[in-house]
Amino acid sequence: MATVNKTQPGDADVQAYVAAQPEARAADCQALIALMQRVSGHPPRMWGRMVGCGHHHYVYDSGREGDIFELGFASGAGGKGDISLYVSGGSERAALLARLGKHREGKGCIYIKRLADVDADVLAQLCEATLHELRA
Repeated sequence: MATVNKTQPGDADVQAYVAAQPEARAADCQALIALMQRVSGHPPRMWGRMVGCGHHHYVYDSGREGDIFELGFASGAGGKGDISLYVSGGSERAALLARLGKHREGKGCIYIKRLADVDADVLAQLCEATLHELRA
């Protein structure tokens, strides 16, 4: 039972998205892109208003299925809101989040104000754990 998600990969320019952010936020976006591309092995692509690396096809127990990026983020409210990180962390999530730094959790993401508030090594480990879970 495949349904079409609202979030689809598109041809929008990732660098134009980054350039539209305030300077400090643009630097955070560039660093996140570099991290997620390095860890995933896939270039960034716009998925609606989110930047994503990689591709994952999922199927729920209910039969619902769809496609989404493996790792991604969104710069909220034109660079004034929180950065939403779309990484799960798999079975290591709780332990990694305890070491991440200043963040809060949402339903399907992790929110940070700026990249300097978190430990970049722990964020990389969260990304790696996410990929390990998705690719298993």
